[in-house]
Amino acid sequence: MVQGRNEADRTLDAQHTQQPTQVRRAALAGAIGTTIEWYDFFLYNTAAALIFPHLFFPASSSYAGAMQSFATYAVGFAARPVGAAIFGRWGDRIGRKATLIVTLLAMGIASGLVGVLPGAATIGIAAPIVLVLLRLIQGIAIGGEWSGSVLLAMEWGDQRKRGLLGSFAQIGVPVGLVLGTGGMTLLSAMLSSDAFNSWGWRLPFLASLILVAVGLVIRLRILETPMFAKVVTERRTSSRPVADAIRHHWREILLSAGLRFSEQMPFYLYTSYVLVYVVARHHYSKTFVLNAVLIAALLELFLIPWFSHLSDRVGRKRIYLVGAVLTGVLAFPYFAALKDGGYVLIFVAIVVSMIPHAMQYGPQAALIGESFPTHLRYGGAGLGYQLASVFAGGPAPLLATWLLQETGTPFSIAAYVVVAAAVTVLCVVLIADRSRADITAEATYAR
Repeated sequence: MVQGRNEADRTLDAQHTQQPTQVRRAALAGAIGTTIEWYDFFLYNTAAALIFPHLFFPASSSYAGAMQSFATYAVGFAARPVGAAIFGRWGDRIGRKATLIVTLLAMGIASGLVGVLPGAATIGIAAPIVLVLLRLIQGIAIGGEWSGSVLLAMEWGDQRKRGLLGSFAQIGVPVGLVLGTGGMTLLSAMLSSDAFNSWGWRLPFLASLILVAVGLVIRLRILETPMFAKVVTERRTSSRPVADAIRHHWREILLSAGLRFSEQMPFYLYTSYVLVYVVARHHYSKTFVLNAVLIAALLELFLIPWFSHLSDRVGRKRIYLVGAVLTGVLAFPYFAALKDGGYVLIFVAIVVSMIPHAMQYGPQAALIGESFPTHLRYGGAGLGYQLASVFAGGPAPLLATWLLQETGTPFSIAAYVVVAAAVTVLCVVLIADRSRADITAEATYAR
């Protein structure tokens, strides 16, 4: 911890003289880091829908192949809380910066290896096994990435703008979606179907190694956050931060997970499962659906910071509740458009579905981060955020595939979305709104 205290002392010395520069670097580091993480993650999602069923599960039927492919997809989500616990411990003990460098390297290397992994036709059963292992590494890395990226900006910047500053890490999701989906869209349009399925899909995975190098350069130039530096110099770090977060803030962890249901679960249905439903069931082109998802992601680039800024003015919970209610209201119209709408309505439905998501995802970083004291914030916020992955994000495409097979109607999936929205509304009502609280003060978290 001596090295950590030296880093903390340098941070506190630079807090006033270098703060504007460090705030910009922290915001950029958060945005670029999560962009790389989510670029890799969305590449996998898209490939899981379009490529992996026949490459890694060629002996299965179309339905079984999709289920097996989405099962490997769900494995990454199940690993996220594990990553949040592992990296949460180090993020609250040695600092945000060092921990984030490790998560970035792990994610990038795993994604690069997916890009060179042979299929089942070449190495047999080893192919899906190695794919699952790499997916586990991806999930563990991203489980530790989010809270650190959010806290870099939140803990360095103006506390009256925590919502806006926290949203820079959230912007990484639509940017990663644009780069990942955009790369797949471009390649699927430029290459023949055989070329894309055999080697073209691998190129974006290999390109992630270049992005990792860029991210490392940026992260190595930032200092530890002033809030955590103060905790270190005052010797208030916890020896068991994750255990302490669970013991003293279990309610906030569970509510943080629950408030993500109507944001996360529909998002993965609308950006990943939609590829299977619209392309396989209704025979629209991959390029058409990928273009719609791409436009939706571009729209979120503007909506996420705007709604986050708005949450600094009127409160996080107010914006979040509107987004959750809209998610439930739009669920049945969305799937009606996919089922019977034609090109225009399907395109509009995919794009419009991102508006309520942005209303929740933008303010979400600050809403969750503010729920935990500084010395337990990395682990507590990470656990709350990533626990939703086990129950909401990960199983969503798998359950949607099963529901459609069993009921024969996409409206069963719409009902699933409405239930998720109801869970979120309840959790948002119950969680404390600390939009204007002093989150450096321990008294803020007294019961």
